[in-house]
This record gives sequence, structure tokens and C-alpha cells, in this order.
Amino acid sequence: MKDRTDVSLNSPCLSLKDLLGEEYIRGVCEARCFLDGRDVRELLPLAEERVELYPASFRRRVDELLDFVGKQVCRGVPETEHGGGTAAFDRASNSRMAPVSGLGYIRIGEDGKAYLISKSEHYHASLGHGFPGFRLLDNARRLGIDSATHNNTRGYITRRLERELVRIANGIEDNRQEEVDRLISAGGPRALSRVLNLQTGSLAVEAALKMVLSRFYRFDRSSGEPVYHGRAPVVLVMADEEGGCQANYHGTSILCQAQRGLWPDLVGGLEESRFLRIRPVRINDIGHFERVLKEYDSGDQKVAGFFHEIVLMNYGGIRLTRDYLLKAYDLCRERDVPVVADEVQTGVWYPGLFLFKEYGLEPDVVVVGKGLSGGFSPASRVLSTAVLDNLSQFGALVTNGQDEASSLAYLVTMAFAQANREHTRSVGRYYQSRLEELAARYGETIDRIEGLGHLSSLFFHSVDSAVRFVSGLNGACIDISAHTYKAKCPPAALTKLPLVSTFPMVDFLIGSMDAILKDL
Repeated sequence: MKDRTDVSLNSPCLSLKDLLGEEYIRGVCEARCFLDGRDVRELLPLAEERVELYPASFRRRVDELLDFVGKQVCRGVPETEHGGGTAAFDRASNSRMAPVSGLGYIRIGEDGKAYLISKSEHYHASLGHGFPGFRLLDNARRLGIDSATHNNTRGYITRRLERELVRIANGIEDNRQEEVDRLISAGGPRALSRVLNLQTGSLAVEAALKMVLSRFYRFDRSSGEPVYHGRAPVVLVMADEEGGCQANYHGTSILCQAQRGLWPDLVGGLEESRFLRIRPVRINDIGHFERVLKEYDSGDQKVAGFFHEIVLMNYGGIRLTRDYLLKAYDLCRERDVPVVADEVQTGVWYPGLFLFKEYGLEPDVVVVGKGLSGGFSPASRVLSTAVLDNLSQFGALVTNGQDEASSLAYLVTMAFAQANREHTRSVGRYYQSRLEELAARYGETIDRIEGLGHLSSLFFHSVDSAVRFVSGLNGACIDISAHTYKAKCPPAALTKLPLVSTFPMVDFLIGSMDAILKDL
């Protein structure tokens, strides 16, 4: 077994005043007291109440629950609701696994059994279930903080979050707020100094696509002529092993789906009309990237942008290498090609919140979502340079995108994640090393380990082995997915551990995997 550097989970104690500042909180309390006819002194204690984000007693209880995974722990919901879902959703649904409650990385399904959420409830519940720190959101509601804001009444909490995202994305220390002021004011060609607030990752990536396409097409009749007007825009995305576009996943809006090979007839029409062309570049093949870039960034064509994830969670969890991306970024810089780093999957799951920071990359646009709100709500953000701050107010707008409760959930999640950087790094490395041990022990079954840290996958030599492995774990109430349908991608089992995962949890999961592999 590899080195297990046991770094305990930190549990910061924070109040709303700590997170949001004394002046704002006093203003909130005074406004609420005016509306209710109460004395401000009645609300200030609630605003100043320090909440422990993840108490040791909570962590211990979650670890104790590992003994119950796979067992019937309560009656459950015998008389379930069938709903009125679409045919596709009904075929994919497994209502017995649907949560009736949960704690940390444990979920209780409708069948009354305890489940281990080893893929963070399909990738978004970064803090697991019942996160104690979200009591701060309850306190905010009791203080009367209203979430019903809109684009022109963007609330204080949302504006504070924007500033915090800019600070962290640019590596500025918390005690150097004047640098954040200068950065937001001055912009800069490489600084991520602008933030758009949306709801889902799909909308966020689509906003990034609008940003790059606005350099080719006018948004409305009053817009000036774009810098690349008259040239056909070409978007580069990650290729699958057959040369198609199935390796990338940038959302479910129609143009985002077009980027991954869906809507082929529509894409064919776009190609013929020269409105938009999509070209795949091979995974970790910088020679191919350079050839494609040169071919489509000339004459009447222009590469509009390079869209990439770092861990391809929709293609078996394959990871793009740092060397590949650094060279690709350099090539894009030489030709004025914006780079869009899609961190919807990876954001918050690595020590610096953003994996692009760990890689030393300088993207023009970064898209985040899913885990950054701790699974509390659908909330996405687009960080961009001032150069690509080119959309009008209605260019990428969602009515509830400025929701204050979601912004507060971001701030709480980010505070916890930053306080636990070393724990995240240590557990991620430990989990990956234990997976590598399994791959070495069962080389006749496992091809290799892919991904990075909490976002890791096991590649199998055969589809049958992958399916039997995942079925065995699912039967033991461990929630894990088989990925067996992508073009030439080896069959895989995907995991994405919550940030609150502990060493005992990793050992339990690896032990369960080992037991299934022995039977295979």
C-alpha cells in the first residue's frame, strides 16, 4: 500500500458576518427589523452565529455508516410514485435507489438500503448530503435575505462571489484586496476579470460559445462589424479515438450538442452555409493539433476557439496532459484563438478549486458549475478576460442566474474547499495509488487507471468485465457507472468521490472493488 498521509478534514467556523462583512449584515438586519417591526438586536446574534462547517462528530458518524452500506436500514418507501416522465427518462430510472435522505457520502434509497455515493450523485454533490455548513443558508433565510434578484438588481452576495472568483482564479491572496480592485478595473489580456452568473453548465458553455462567435457575427443590428467578419468560424474540440467528436461533452444546448457529434444533419447544414464548422483534435497529440490549427486558421476560415475539458468524464475519464495543453495554448496565442477551459466537472475537486491553476494554464474563458455550489442548486459561472467581455446585457442572461442563495452556497463551498486543500490533495493521491495497486494486481482484467485524484476511472480489457464489475458494485449498493458505449474508448468504470471522502471511505471502496475483481 502506498503512503497514506492522513490529513484530517478541517472544519472552519464561520458566520454570515464573516463571509459577507459587517456593513452588509447590519443593513440586512435593519431592513428586516423595519419590515417586521422588531429590534435589530434580536437578529444580530443570528448573523454573528458561527457555524462549524464539518464537525468532527459529523465526520465520525459518516465513517461509522460505512458498516451499513448494502444493508436494509429502514422500511423505505414501499408505495412509490411512478410520475409522468418521458420514455427515455423512465427507461433509465431506478427509483429504488432514489434518495429519501443522506449524510455525507451515504445515501438512503427508497428501498431503505444504505448506498455509497462514489460518483457524488452523478458528479455534482461535491460536499455529499446534509452538509452542516449549509446551516448558514438557513440563517440567511431567517434573516430575510431575498434570492429573488435579477440582472439589474444583482445582489450584494452575488457581487461578492464574483470578486472572490476573480481573486482565486488569478492567485491573489485574501489580504491583498487592492490587487483585486486593480485587476477588475484594468482588465488585462490574460486576467480572468469578468464573471457571468448563469444556472447550468450547458448555458455557461453556450455563453462562452457566444463570446467567441461574436468576433464573427453581430449580436444585433446596432453592433459594429466584428473583427473577423466574413471568415467562417471553426471550433476545435477533443476527438474520440475514431476521429469523431464523441470524446467531448460541453452541455445539452443544441450547439453544444453539435460540438460532440449530435444533430449531424443540422451540423452538415451549418458546415455548408459556413455558419459554423467543428473540427476534432486528437487527445494528447500536439502534432495533430498543430496541423488542424494551421489548416483551418487560414484563408476564408478562422479558428474561433479551442474548447476543452481537462478530465474527459464523458470519455472514460481520460486526462489531457499538462504538456499537451501548455503547447496547445501557446499555438492558440500565436494565432489569436481564444481557449475555453470547461471546468464544470473539475471545478472545486482539486486543491486550488480550478484544475487549470494546477496545470499552470492561462485560459481566456473558464466555465464552472456543478460542484461549486456543493450540490445545493444548479448554478454556473463564466469567468473571462476583459477582451472577451463582448456580450450585451441580454447576450447571456438567465432570470435566476443572480440567485443570492446559490451565490452564498458557492461562498460556503469555496471556503470549505480552500480550508481543505491538503486533505483533498492527500485523499486524491491516496485513492489513485490504491487504484493503481488494483490495476497491477488484476492486470489481466484492468487495462489501466485514468483520470486524476477523486475523478478516476478503471479501464477494462473487455466490455463484459466492465459491466460485471459495475453490476457487482451496484448490487452491493455502491453507486458507480459503466462507460461502454463511446467510439473506441476502452470500457470504463467511472468514479468521482465527494470532497468529504475520508481514508476509511477510500479503503472501504477499494476493498469492495477488490472483492468483485477476485470473482471476475
